[in-house]
Formats: sequence, C-alpha cells, structure tokens
Amino acid sequence: MKWKGNLAVLLVVGLLIFLMLPLGNSIGNGKRIVRIAHSQSEKHPEHIGLLAFKKHVEEKLGDKFEVQIFPNELLGGQKKAIELTQTGAIDFIVVGCPNVETIASVYEVFSMPYLFASQKAYFDTMRDEDYMKKIYASTDEAGFRVMTWYNAGIRSFYAKEKIEKPEDMQGMKLRVQQSPASIAMVNAFGAAATPMAFGEVYTAIQQGVIDGAENNELAITNNKHGEVAKYYSYTNHQMIPDVLMANLRFLQSLSPEEQEVFAEAARLSTDVELEAWDKEVENAKKIAQEEMGVTFVDVDMTPFRAQVLELHKEMLAKNPNIRDIYEHIQEINAKDTGA
Repeated sequence: MKWKGNLAVLLVVGLLIFLMLPLGNSIGNGKRIVRIAHSQSEKHPEHIGLLAFKKHVEEKLGDKFEVQIFPNELLGGQKKAIELTQTGAIDFIVVGCPNVETIASVYEVFSMPYLFASQKAYFDTMRDEDYMKKIYASTDEAGFRVMTWYNAGIRSFYAKEKIEKPEDMQGMKLRVQQSPASIAMVNAFGAAATPMAFGEVYTAIQQGVIDGAENNELAITNNKHGEVAKYYSYTNHQMIPDVLMANLRFLQSLSPEEQEVFAEAARLSTDVELEAWDKEVENAKKIAQEEMGVTFVDVDMTPFRAQVLELHKEMLAKNPNIRDIYEHIQEINAKDTGA
C-alpha cells in the first residue's frame, strides 16, 4: 500500500536526521551519546575490544556519556562512515589504513609489501607510542585523530586454485583493497588486481568474477569466503593495522580528565583486541579446515618478496612523507633480525 511506502521513506529520513545530529547530542537523561562505527561482526576481536572501551568510559564517566557501538557497517561502509565521522555524526570509527591514506599519505607505508621483517617487528613498531603519536596526529588537519591501533592480522592470498609460487598467480584476478601499493603488488606478481568492496568478495569469487582475494584467516570463516575459495597460501605479504579514529572536535570538547579516560579506554581496547585476535585466528583455522574443507598452504616467501621489493624504492620516490617512518621501521627490523 502507498502509505506503507511513505512510512518507510519517513523512517529512513528520520534515521538520517538522527545520525546527522550535531556534536553534543544527548539522550533524555542528559548523557552525551558517543557513537562508534565499524565493519566487523559482534564476534570479531575489534568488537570485543570496543566493548572494553565502552565499559571503561561508562565506568569512569557513566554520568556523562553513553557509548553506542554500531558493527556490521550499520552506519555505512568505511568511506561513508569516515565522512560521517568528519561531520561529527559519528564520533569514532575503526578503519583500515588504506582508507586513511587519502586523509594522511604517511599511512601508505603500511600497504608496502614485506615492510616488516617479522610480526614482532610489526608489534614493536605499533607499540612505540611516542613515535606513533606523531603519525596519529597527521590526520588532525582533516578533523580526525587516530587514538590507537588494532591487529588486523597478516595478509595472505586465498583462491580457488593453490598458490605456491608467484608463477601460479599468472592470469588470476584477485581482489585487493583500494590502495595503490596493494594494486601494484598484485600486478607485480603477474595477477590482475581487482579493487572492490569487501562485502562483494564472496559473490565475486562464487560467480567467477575474481579467482580469489588476500586477507587474514578470519575472512575465511567470519565472511564465509572458505565456502568458495578452498586454498589459503601463507605468503604473509602485508601486516596492515586497523585504527580507531576519532572526530577531533569531539576530543577537543572534552576536559583534560575526560580526554585521559578516553585515551585509557583506547589503549585498553587494543590490549583486549590483541588477546582476542590470537584466539580467534586459531579457532578460525580449525573451523576452515574441519568444517569448510580449506587447505592451508605453507610457501617459500623468498620469491614472493624478491618480486615486489622494487616497490619500496618506487613508493619512497613517489611519497616522501613515508620516508621517516620507513627508516624507523628498518631500524626496528634490524634489531629484530640482529642485522
């Protein structure tokens, strides 16, 4: 009936108006609503970390703030949610570094293939708070401030066919994130890089639009990609963190004491996420093998690394903003390897 259609339109308009309320929006009891958006499910380690964030803020400042978490892209995909965070309709967003590259080009460094010598070097870099604060402040001009990082795992390729060496990728169409470095990397392996939204990957593999993708093990189970891609090859080509990014005006509206509580909550959420991540990866691999029939393939990373290391020089030449952090990471790599 026509009135039902009109009602649906009114509900959508009402939701949009609600989301676009300015900073300082409060509920009936006078508390300030703090909205956090992310793309993952309620079972994902990042959501678990955000629950710890919510608990800490409300325990310390529960008379002033109520934290609401919106998972599963309920407030839109990452690009849309970033726009809403910039306007202040959303206060915090968890976003992958490739989506931050357009805001601050220094974040492009994290898309560089084989940037870190090991996972330990990756963690040591991200845990260097004094150094990372400089990186986090690079988004200030755009109205954002990164608060903390989350482990998004080690990225590898998974596909319908087994990948054991770069030559196996010849002619394959593989989904990548919308990142120039990731696109160049896949093309260097001889495959055709195909940027697309993460939510489209399952159907694209199923229908043969692409042959596979690259991500961590959780994508195989949480997003059911293991139903359509039966080989996961440990190329370990990228370690790209996700970050918790805040609307800068919201942070600046807080008192120094309140700012510290939110900073503590951010650090706590990372600790919780890291612990949950290790457990979830182990569980995901077990489910993928035993219930989905996925084969995990250990590969010699040497030929993969050799084929894309030239990209380091190209990226450094094109983007001088990444040179300082690149050299900082190389120092950490050298300490880790004893070089």
